Amino acid sequence: MKSPFKRILITAALPYANGYLHLGHLAGAYLPADIYARYQRMKNAMCSSFAAPMNMVSPLPFQRKKKKTTPKNIIDRYHPANKAAFEAFEMSFDNYSRTSLPLHHETAKDFFREFHKRSIVIDKKEQQLYCLKRCHVSCRPLC
Repeated sequence: MKSPFKRILITAALPYANGYLHLGHLAGAYLPADIYARYQRMKNAMCSSFAAPMNMVSPLPFQRKKKKTTPKNIIDRYHPANKAAFEAFEMSFDNYSRTSLPLHHETAKDFFREFHKRSIVIDKKEQQLYCLKRCHVSCRPLC
C-alpha cells in the first residue's frame, strides 16, 4: 500500500562560498526553488527547503592564494553576507547551513549509505581524465 504521506526536499544548485551572490544567482537558481517551496507549503505538503554554500570547491584554492589567507577565512567572510542576501530577498529556506558542518557530513553519508544499500549507487572503477599540473578542475584535458 502506498503511503498517503509525501515528503518533498527542495534545493537548488548550492552556491560556492568563495564570493558574493549576485542577482543572477538569486533569480536564476533560487527564486524558482523558493516559489515551488512556497507553493507546496500553501498545499500543506510536507516539504523542506534547503541551501548550504559549497565550502570545499575548486575556486577556493585560487581565492586562498590570491587573498593570501585560508579557505576557512574565505568561507567565514562570504557566508554571513550571502545568508544576509538570501534573507533580504526573503528566500524561505527551512535550513541554510554550511557543507563543512559535521551534521552535513553525516546527513550526506546517510543518504549515500541508503542509496548504496538499495543499489541506487554502485561502486565502480573507471578511468577519468585529470590535470597533471593541478591548474584547475575545469581545465582542458591537454592543458
